Amino acid sequence: MMTNHGNRITQGQFSFLPDLTDAQITAQIAYALKNNFAISVEYTDDPHPRNTYWEMFGMPMFDLKDAAGIMMEINNCRKTFPHHYIRVTAFNSVRGVESPAMSYIVNRPKNEPGFMLQRTEVRGRQIHYTTRAYVTDKPAGERYQGT
Repeated sequence: MMTNHGNRITQGQFSFLPDLTDAQITAQIAYALKNNFAISVEYTDDPHPRNTYWEMFGMPMFDLKDAAGIMMEINNCRKTFPHHYIRVTAFNSVRGVESPAMSYIVNRPKNEPGFMLQRTEVRGRQIHYTTRAYVTDKPAGERYQGT
């Protein structure tokens, strides 16, 4: 049985596990590099499940083959955006695949407000459902500061 530790955002790999340590992140990066995946570091303050395009921190690291260099980039992103979600994405560029092969969160804000389920009645007895992030009650740039 999977457990959501602390009612947290669950996106990407490992999201039902406790936060990965830097040693575990380095091991995942080494695996991605061994498979010739290109690594990128991304961040956001709006982790809605349909928000798949997070801001990129720096350029994708297509030619970097050292996990320590990528960890340095992750730590620079953590220093720059300490109250944001930060994820590592490993891109598989093999022709015919050309897609993210791995994606996992490496930084979270201390307080994760979560989502509200909105129900809307429409024709007949139909009900439409949607989710809304509580954090979007504040404008971008003011979400998570000082949490």
